[in-house]
This record gives sequence, structure tokens and C-alpha cells, in this order.
Amino acid sequence: MSALVIGVPTEIKDSENRVAMQPDGVVELVHDGHQVLIQSGAGDGSRFADDDYRTAGATIVDTADELFARTDLVVKVKEPVPAEYHRFREGQQLFTYLHLAADRGLTEFLVERRIDAIAYETVQTADGKLPLLTPMSEVAGRLAVQAAAHHLESPAGGAGVLLGGVPGTPAAKVTIIGGGVAGTEAAKIAVGMRAIVRVFDTNPMRLAYLSDIFGGRLDLVTPNRARLSAYIADSDVVIGAVLVPGTRAPKLVSRAMIASMRPGSVAVDIAIDQGGCFETSRATTHSDPVYVEEGVVHYCVANIPGAVARTSTLALTSATLPYLVDVAREGVAGVARTHPALAAGLSTLAGALVSEPVAAAHGLPHTPAEEVLGDGQGRGSEDRTRKTSSRRP
Repeated sequence: MSALVIGVPTEIKDSENRVAMQPDGVVELVHDGHQVLIQSGAGDGSRFADDDYRTAGATIVDTADELFARTDLVVKVKEPVPAEYHRFREGQQLFTYLHLAADRGLTEFLVERRIDAIAYETVQTADGKLPLLTPMSEVAGRLAVQAAAHHLESPAGGAGVLLGGVPGTPAAKVTIIGGGVAGTEAAKIAVGMRAIVRVFDTNPMRLAYLSDIFGGRLDLVTPNRARLSAYIADSDVVIGAVLVPGTRAPKLVSRAMIASMRPGSVAVDIAIDQGGCFETSRATTHSDPVYVEEGVVHYCVANIPGAVARTSTLALTSATLPYLVDVAREGVAGVARTHPALAAGLSTLAGALVSEPVAAAHGLPHTPAEEVLGDGQGRGSEDRTRKTSSRRP
């Protein structure tokens, strides 16, 4: 594939200070013959100045409108928001977090605008790992406990409980639902803060692994509804860390379970990007992070890692760069044919919705990627676009 113009816009989601590329990524892409456009100020929140990008070989452009107009491949951190939709040109390529199963409007937009999009969160290697989601899951899991500890404090509206207690008083009880990457990182911080920590997971092998690495310092539980209800009622903090790749998070915690918690307890829903795993969850922002439902403080920020933008940017872009190099060399359609891990992240292509879990989540028509890629041109995609568009509510 010929050289591309790759554009990195400034993120505009509330308090989102991450940036999709650090200067050393520019060096790599320019070395491959691509042109890299960085919107002025895009790296400021992560402490990368425009001059850092210029030195690396990027071109700085003043506005998002100019950047999108000149760009073949848009590289972002967070999913496009409606205020950005008008900037996309038909047929552009997009590489970012998308979380489409929780966003029908964005799904339909990408199909109708014929954007070829790969979602970071569903790029998956042969061993089942999610290499572009993992670093942000690690950050989110650790921050979830910090947020819970803060919002347990009286001035923050909590019950006035110190997470680790002090000698002669009980520590807080923290229940973590899901023992994957985010749940494990949450458990590390909660144990480090001397809380009483319980982790639910359906996978016995994962529970055995957690038992080994934590040396018996966790209460590890195989879930059923009665057990989950009992543990939640006895918790000061509940953290939802459930992931089903590519589809909506299951609602595992009912309103009645939340209502059974003591007033001023805290619920943190890390799964909110995928719709949330608590019945009482709704997405919040860093500027307005909590609300109270059934007497329980809910922290449901949809971009938790944005709170530590520099750490998150360094972790994320180190993981995404090797994949981005491949996408830039071959294009989205090209890597969908040759790179199985990136093919797993393919969401929309040539006007077709090729992610089966996303299609199922919204009741939209699904087209297997193989059909679109069959002749290399996406022939017949116009008809698929019309069919999908007809399903708009």
C-alpha cells in the first residue's frame, strides 16, 4: 500500500488528556514513508509539546477540521463523539477504542459514512489476550480502588470509612466482580491499602492463579446469585470488572443488590464503557464523576485512565505502535486479510458492519468480513449500507 497521511486529533471527550501517539511513534511512521499530522496541543495533557512532535518529524496543524480533511488514517484514543462526526470523510480509516456494543449511534454512523474501523479493545491474539486493552485495564483497575477510597470519605459523600482501617477498627470490605486484568489490578491496590478483599470469577483456573499470586490474602469466590447478593450486602465497596470482549457487559448486579448496601458505600463500574455491569450504572465524567443511587455513591467514569494521562498515554501508545505500523503499511482492509489479531478488531468495513457481537447487541445486519474482503474491493457494500441504514430507529 502507498504511504498514508496519518492524523492524530486532540481528544475532546470530557477531561480526556491522553493522546494517541507519542513522538517516538512519529519517528517510526515517518521512517516508513508516511506523513504524520498532529493537531496543535494534542499532546499537551500528556506533557508532549508541539515542538516534541515537530522534532520527531510530524506536521502540526491548527484545527481538527484541517487535520481530518487531510488525513487517510485517523488515530485516536477514545471513540468519536457526535461533535466530531461531521469531520470524517467517506472511506477514511480509523484506529481507536470504539466500544460499539454500547453505542448504536456511532455504529450506524461508521457504517453510513463507510469508515473502515478497527477497535483497540477487540484486537485479540491467538492465545486470547487483548494486547491493546490490557494496559488501560491495568490503569483502570488501579484507579478504581483509589477512586473508591476517596469517595468513601465523608467530605466526598461517603460513609466516612478508611479503606484499610486502623488497629482496633475494621478495614473496609471490597468485593471485586471479575478476576481478569482490571480486577486483578484492583485487588493488588486494595490489598496494598489493607482492605478486606473478595474476588468473584467464574473461571476456576483464574481463581487458582489468583490464589497463587496473592498467597491466600484474597477471599476467592465462585459466583452464584445468592453468594453475590450476600457479599454485596456486606461490602463497603463493590467494583465491577466484567469483560465480554466486543459485546455489552452483562448486568450482574441488580438494583436490589445495590439497595442492600449500607448508605455511603461506593460502587465503581469499570465496565461502563461497555454499558456497565450494575443495573444502576450510568456513564459519568471526570468533571462530574459520581452520583448517588439507592444511597450508594456510584463512580462510573467512562474514561477512567484519562485521569493519569501521561502514564496512560505511555502505556497505551507503547502497545498500539507495532499494530499501527502494520495498519499504516497495509491499510485496514489489508491487515484484515494478513494479520489475525487485527482482523479480530475489525468493526466496520466498506459500509458493512462486520463485528458480529456489535450487530447482535443492536439488532443490526451483520456481514462477515470475508464477504467484504472477497474481491478486495468491498463489492456490494452499497446495498449493505442501504439495508443497515433502513434499520435506524
